[in-house]
Amino acid sequence: MDPFIDVERLRALDGFITERLNRRLAAAEDRQFYTGPFLLDADASHLPGSRMIELARSREPENYYDLNRAELWEPSPEAAEFAPLMDFIATLPFAATARMLIMYDASGRAVSAHRDHDSSELCHEFVWFRTNQSKPFYMLDPDTGERAYVAGHAAWFDTVNQFHGADATGKLSFSIRVDGVFSEGFRRAIPFPGQNRAAVPSIWANAQAGA
Repeated sequence: MDPFIDVERLRALDGFITERLNRRLAAAEDRQFYTGPFLLDADASHLPGSRMIELARSREPENYYDLNRAELWEPSPEAAEFAPLMDFIATLPFAATARMLIMYDASGRAVSAHRDHDSSELCHEFVWFRTNQSKPFYMLDPDTGERAYVAGHAAWFDTVNQFHGADATGKLSFSIRVDGVFSEGFRRAIPFPGQNRAAVPSIWANAQAGA
């Protein structure tokens, strides 16, 4: 996704976000990140240690399948604390945004390999991004155990057919995810299959690689 975002502006936010996260560490009141039930290893932790700062909250009871329903989501009080980040989010290729989330861990513990949900016909449109590359984030082939690491600062990936997670670093690591509805101009470049729509990010990534 790097060619479709302002990477230099994103990188410039690194010091600001790091400072804001360090302020919040002492309070430790942010909600823990939950991987969901779809773990690669049934014995792995559903609560790997990461915490979440919700920059938007839904007006309805939490439902993971509603992450892209922009009409349900509104900025949280925390959004004002991260105003420069919100300004950057406004430059991303969305017609409308829904859930917006910072995931961070002061100790940089590993995030268990998992899938987000099990609906192969639901493709969430989102941008996952980071201001630095200190969080080793990967997609994993469960048959071979091979890990494909995100090399750049931003990604969109298949959260249903691919397991994903992060390696331990032993130090502060964080990433941001913004869900919503991509802009019409951006969506026109994306091939949407007739079935297994969750695979769209992988299909699009392969098309980009072959372009």
